[in-house]
Amino acid sequence: MALLLGQIPRWFNSIKLSSFIKASQITKQSARPGKTLSNGFSPQALLLSSDNCFLQWEIKTYRTSSLWNSFQSANSNRQENSSLQSTLLPSVSEKPEIIPSLESELPLEELDDLPPLSPMQPISEEEAIQIVAHPLLPLSSFTLGDYIDHSETLQRLVQLGGQSCAQGILCQPASRQLLPEQRKGQKGERGVDLSKIERHVDAANLLLRLDFEKDIKQILLFLKDLGLEDNQLGPFLTKNYSIFSEDLENLKTRVAYLQSKNFTKADIARMVRNAPFLLSFSVERLDNRLGFFQKELELSVKKTRDLVVRLPRLLTGSLEPVKENMKVYRLELGFKQNEIQHMVTRIPKMLTANKRKLTETFDYIHNVMNIPHHIIVKFPQVFNTRVFKIKERHSFLAYLGKAQYDPAKTNYVSLDKFVSIPDEVFCKEIAKTSVDDFEKFLKTL
Repeated sequence: MALLLGQIPRWFNSIKLSSFIKASQITKQSARPGKTLSNGFSPQALLLSSDNCFLQWEIKTYRTSSLWNSFQSANSNRQENSSLQSTLLPSVSEKPEIIPSLESELPLEELDDLPPLSPMQPISEEEAIQIVAHPLLPLSSFTLGDYIDHSETLQRLVQLGGQSCAQGILCQPASRQLLPEQRKGQKGERGVDLSKIERHVDAANLLLRLDFEKDIKQILLFLKDLGLEDNQLGPFLTKNYSIFSEDLENLKTRVAYLQSKNFTKADIARMVRNAPFLLSFSVERLDNRLGFFQKELELSVKKTRDLVVRLPRLLTGSLEPVKENMKVYRLELGFKQNEIQHMVTRIPKMLTANKRKLTETFDYIHNVMNIPHHIIVKFPQVFNTRVFKIKERHSFLAYLGKAQYDPAKTNYVSLDKFVSIPDEVFCKEIAKTSVDDFEKFLKTL
């Protein structure tokens, strides 16, 4: 009987121990290592976190074992006292012994000090369903679309301008649902087209290393201050992705230089929008380009400024086509310097036009249509018109006997209307016939 009474406290201790372990499992269930997967990119960070976990486990194990040993020693003392008194008759005034409660002696803070459960421990089906397995980061890839789910920077770049808020596109939430074309690396509504940037390996690697808040946000704010709209940032960054490698102070210096040359804020915004690489040029290079066009075309400061505002690609493109076309106008086509000035200030694209197209257009207008230089100079837009369109309309007017381009004669046909109006207006106002007749004639050519 005494032996049986001595086993009762041990039996209660085993029950409390099992309850204690279950309580610790419930407490630590939300922190089970197998329930969440790390989204980080650095293997060193993962190793460091595992070392810290191992050290913390050792400390927690020591504290838990010490606490449990003290609890067991207290129970053993009570077991000895009960065994000594088991041979004596109990006193009437004695109260039954109260078994100490583990919850009363162990506060909730101590439960958190228990070591984490092993990842190899079996779990229930309900727990397995709740586990979210994130896709692994590919070690290498040929497309940026494989990294969108892992990079907040890429997510926010493809979402630029997709939603408006108080601060514009900069407050776009990274958790916004991506469109299918965005996950493939293409632009969505007005965002950055990653499919074009990934063609350049260095640029793609640069975007993967950048942090949106630290490296990109300040550039976007700078571009918005220049006058670019939210829906213009995506196309701009798709073309000039290298602007993220530029120092912000250098960008501000280049803008200050343009302002010192009396370019207005609207002019600078238009130039940056139409020539995205403009801000990537140093102040010295911009100054050399402006000086070249002013000297080569013998233009005033104001006309030079107006020229590059209308066609800012003159400051960023190659100068070889410009030099070649200037020789063509002077030597092959026979235009004078003042005539060239007049034409290029009205149609700046003539400086970068294809040489073959220029000579073919001029040859047909001057030698077939018999239009002299001074009339061509008044209507330089003929060089922007396709040659086959000029041939079709002139042949039709010649067939009707209405090919008259001399302003001093009757039934004069202006070159401006000749090349600019659509076929319906051309047939009605100039040819004085129907569109069907014009189309039937074209079939005979």
